[in-house]
Amino acid sequence: MSETNSIKNTTSTSPLGGWGAVVKAGIIGGAGYTGGEMLRILINHPNVEITFVHSKSNAGNFVYEVHTDLFGDTDLKFTSEISTDIDVLFLCVGHGDAKKFLEVNAIPDTVKIIDLSQDFRLKKNTTLGSKSFVYGLPELNKAAIQKAQNIANPGCFATCLQLGLLPLASKGLLTNEVNITATTGSTGAGQSLSATSHFTWRNDNLSVYKAFDHQHLNEIGESLNQLQNGFTREAINFIPYRGDFTRGIIASIYTDSNLSEEEALALYSSYYEGHPFTHVTTRNIDLKQVVNTNKCFIQIKNHGNKLLIISIIDNLLKGASGQAVQNMNLLFGLDERTGLRLKATGF
Repeated sequence: MSETNSIKNTTSTSPLGGWGAVVKAGIIGGAGYTGGEMLRILINHPNVEITFVHSKSNAGNFVYEVHTDLFGDTDLKFTSEISTDIDVLFLCVGHGDAKKFLEVNAIPDTVKIIDLSQDFRLKKNTTLGSKSFVYGLPELNKAAIQKAQNIANPGCFATCLQLGLLPLASKGLLTNEVNITATTGSTGAGQSLSATSHFTWRNDNLSVYKAFDHQHLNEIGESLNQLQNGFTREAINFIPYRGDFTRGIIASIYTDSNLSEEEALALYSSYYEGHPFTHVTTRNIDLKQVVNTNKCFIQIKNHGNKLLIISIIDNLLKGASGQAVQNMNLLFGLDERTGLRLKATGF
């Protein structure tokens, strides 16, 4: 067996149904953006012990040599070995790589898996061998997440846009086309360098990409159809933008609606009651209110027969690693806010 596929043959002996007061976590792909955010959260999570952080290219290096802001916070080192003496495994890898990893590495079914790639999000791809994945949007599937073994963490655009539309779908009110313009920060492109992520191109610049055909539309369509039978992704006109900032997503969504502003506010507030990270208002909102947090803010505004919904999140937190930790909390019976009471940028 090669070094990159080496697994220590140990099993968790934690009590209380497979885990104790401390959840033992492993991270695959710890050197990237989502892996780094995962580390920043879990290092300060009161119920988590990070057992290992896997990175093929950084094995033997201190974590803080890659994520330099963690100097003084941890003496963890990256490793090329994978231990199964854990309760949960986070897959912070690229699209297509999670499935490849699980096909090569024998992870026991006793270990819960939270995958941050897109490999298991769609209904046709939710199983691999004995493993089955639940779509991990807590505002849609909280009860199923709490009973699940494995989680497919939603995409960043998908999270932001779904949270803007779920209340309408829950009442069958998506009866016309939905028009969306959304802009994401450069971290949404991942850490690998490309022409469109280079500073000299991205700075002071905006551009459209994957208009009407973004890959997250598939999972958005499935989730909305879960609440409103017959709704399809073809009813969504989505224009994504690359922004000239590093993190955050702001989406403006509008559709025909007979709801008054007061009725829409009541609908959204009622739907998100009991969901601690999603907050609804009629006041103006901006990205700095949510960047560096696991929150989603939604602004409701009525314009005649059009309902305007503004939805904002941090693409690396509520759109990725923060939501993954939120899902972990639900899987292990913890308060879903644990470790996620984070400070916004503010200014």
